[in-house]
Amino acid sequence: MIDTSAVDGPRPTGRGAARRSELFDELVDLLVAEGFAHFTLDDLAARLHCSKRTLYGLAGSKEQLVRTAVVHFFRRATAHVEGALAAESDPARRLAAYLGAVSAELAPASPRFFDDVAAFEPAAEVYDRNTRAAAQRIQQLIDEGMASGAFREVHVAFAADVISSVMVRIQRRQVAATTGLTDAQAYAHLAELLLHGLAR
Repeated sequence: MIDTSAVDGPRPTGRGAARRSELFDELVDLLVAEGFAHFTLDDLAARLHCSKRTLYGLAGSKEQLVRTAVVHFFRRATAHVEGALAAESDPARRLAAYLGAVSAELAPASPRFFDDVAAFEPAAEVYDRNTRAAAQRIQQLIDEGMASGAFREVHVAFAADVISSVMVRIQRRQVAATTGLTDAQAYAHLAELLLHGLAR
């Protein structure tokens, strides 16, 4: 889904790494399910059954904690998406697997989470960066398909621009506002359009 070099965040090492990683996973799952704008650090500590001091050990403020959690969410999603992509060799199946995996990774996220991400600039910037990286990845997959003869010839720069525009609209919650689709559903429909449009 994304280029992991495009994001940062803590990479647990050494003593306590397992608990730190587990806590981040729990934090991400909580924020993805319920959003984050309404939570205080006290709320988060209570829900995660840890102290505020533990949370401050992860990040210096709620804002930094949220951004780190969003980074963690996309890094985790990337590993799953790239794993799904690596399992396929056929160009059409690779493109379908990529977009299908993106949709699957976004599916558990609540509308409230995406609304909060869109309204919080540091988190929105992370999502935007990852969206653009994903658009570049899709362009690569289209190039591979055309080179192998699996896809019909298209104007790749135009196709990439259209795809990128749709993905940015999804990320900015504009597609949700105009269609009522979740981000995951929008990616599923984008995959269907792409695969039908590229098929010979």
